Amino acid sequence: MQQTRTSSSNQIPAGLKPHFQEYDPSQLDFRRDANLIIQRTLEFGTWDEIRWLFKTYSSRRIRLFLREHGERWLKPVTFHYWRKLFRIRTWKTSPFPTAKGELWDR
Repeated sequence: MQQTRTSSSNQIPAGLKPHFQEYDPSQLDFRRDANLIIQRTLEFGTWDEIRWLFKTYSSRRIRLFLREHGERWLKPVTFHYWRKLFRIRTWKTSPFPTAKGELWDR
């Protein structure tokens, strides 16, 4: 399965770099760190950065991320936006059930 597309610029866009504070963006590997890059871009990216993401990764690869990790790695509003846009009806759910709106027992 093709994970990345050949791109003339294999660097994280400058506007996304603040969202990779705990990493050295120049050391990110576009294959190894694909889920991280996709997650941060879908969550925090501008439309130009989203376009960069789709030039860097195939729609199939982004859909795979959403199905496998989206519910746990993205904020609920972000996950549901992209899930609806991609028409994803099934995805891997979190193994930790929580009541709606509750994260901790009181």
